[in-house]
Amino acid sequence: MAVKISRREAREHLLGLIYETEFRADEEKEVIFETSSEEREIPDDAFIKKLYFGICDKLEEIDALIAKHSVGWKTERMSRVSRAVLRLGVYELVYMSDIPSSVSINEAIELTKKYDDEKARAFVNGILNAVKNEVGEKK
Repeated sequence: MAVKISRREAREHLLGLIYETEFRADEEKEVIFETSSEEREIPDDAFIKKLYFGICDKLEEIDALIAKHSVGWKTERMSRVSRAVLRLGVYELVYMSDIPSSVSINEAIELTKKYDDEKARAFVNGILNAVKNEVGEKK
């Protein structure tokens, strides 16, 4: 049964799923989603499912945008948390027209503050703003 949670809570669950997926690259995304949801008691939420599978589906395009705007940084050198936050933020900026750019960026910064190194905030903010400028502002 679907449970209603806030988008902020959903993004925290998504961050964990995206992060975990890097460690389980050989597994099917559906298996990762199902087992992780069960083990970590992730609610059955349409927003989480849509974004997780959307990010997995568009990962090459998302990573290409991150690489393009992370001047002097290879995506492999970024912390896994920064990479997961950026993947979520870029997906929202590019593929979620119903979420204002400012909300996507702010939420990404909040996740970075909570789960990553203090120095990562400016890095994540800079890349997401560059992506926003490339793809255009959403209202």
